[in-house]
Amino acid sequence: MTAERKLHFNLFLHDTGHHEASWRLPESDPNALLDLEYHQRLARIAEDAKFDSLFLADAPALFGDVGRRPQGGIEPTILLTALAVTTSRIGLIATASTSYNEPYNLARRLSSVDWISSGRAGWNIVTTAGEAAARNFGLDEQPLHSARYARASEFLEVATKLWDSWEDDAIIADKESGVHTLADRVHAVGHRGEHFSVAGPLNSPRSPQGYPLLVQAGSSESGKDFAARWAEAIFTAQPTVEEAQAFYADMKRRAIAYGRDPEHVKVLPGLVPVIGDTQAEAFALEAELDRLIAPEYARAQLAKTLGLEPEDLPLDKPLPEDLPGEDAIEGAKSRYTLIVDLARRENLTVRELIGRLGGGRGHRTFAGTPVQVADTIQHWFENGAADGFNIMPAVLPSGLDTFVATVLPILRERGLFRTEYDGTTLRDHYGLPRPVNQHALAAVG
Repeated sequence: MTAERKLHFNLFLHDTGHHEASWRLPESDPNALLDLEYHQRLARIAEDAKFDSLFLADAPALFGDVGRRPQGGIEPTILLTALAVTTSRIGLIATASTSYNEPYNLARRLSSVDWISSGRAGWNIVTTAGEAAARNFGLDEQPLHSARYARASEFLEVATKLWDSWEDDAIIADKESGVHTLADRVHAVGHRGEHFSVAGPLNSPRSPQGYPLLVQAGSSESGKDFAARWAEAIFTAQPTVEEAQAFYADMKRRAIAYGRDPEHVKVLPGLVPVIGDTQAEAFALEAELDRLIAPEYARAQLAKTLGLEPEDLPLDKPLPEDLPGEDAIEGAKSRYTLIVDLARRENLTVRELIGRLGGGRGHRTFAGTPVQVADTIQHWFENGAADGFNIMPAVLPSGLDTFVATVLPILRERGLFRTEYDGTTLRDHYGLPRPVNQHALAAVG
């Protein structure tokens, strides 16, 4: 590890916090999901703390039981435009599905966010599992896992062609000659493939970053291969350091196989910190949250993920022995395997498993003192498990406030995290180059 290597932190904003019972705490605003000022306040806290970026999840359907926790919210690319005008440096990452969007519309929308934010946009690329989303788009059932990733790969080919359809020097705005844009520097796309037919060019010039930072979060075999080809940052759920090390090494190897610099693929496992002045205080905070989980909702959600009925999961018994393997799952394959492996490895009952998933849906949860949290982060970072972390506070805003006030100073003292931003764009924060335009590469070739 070089002395210059620094941690990268992304803040995952999730209504009142990542613990599913966080909305029930006296301090929480159960309507925060729709409160613009709330999101702007959290974004400014993260920016003042010099986080690389913040991230908004999304799905084109109402998933789960609406009684369980706050559901629904503002479409993330729209919300990011509002966050862009109240911040100036932090990166802004939105989730959008390749399964239920078209390349032209989404490429234009994300390019617009990059322009509005002066080069701080990122796209979390998802393929969207689930029958609920499929039925919202005229389908009787969800597309097969392999088909979703085939569409996603072609989607990225088209999107990058569209973003590159304007060369960087296309606009000259020469008032003397009366020429605004050099027509030979704006290119048709002319894409005709299995899933898309797109003429192009995009009706927006190439944005400040060239195109938004590409982020991916799938950990199935298809997801990892897709990430190795396209992603510049990977959000991943890894509950143990050993699993994180294996994933990290695998992703770096896959990136090299695609001819990419492995340093240009940042791996950021999710971390749900529950922080107390003492370890006993942190455990008590965690226990209070777990006590507020409504087991009837949580069991129903777990059953849906596993492809079972709730009555198949008695609360005080372990998972059934005859569960199918990952290959039989057409939904979120990697999350299915993570949950089953966690239950088997720790011999958890369904009730105990619900408690473990309630804090972070399979992401690494850690209750401890600020020093213990900092030690965990440093250990993963320095031992081939992470380039940084997707920080997922169990409760917002208090969990973010505590992390910023108590953990970041320790990491800064150890020389592991920045005190100031070094650049202005999201790619600058992650130490990633601006993509060279495809047409410029062709001209050089």
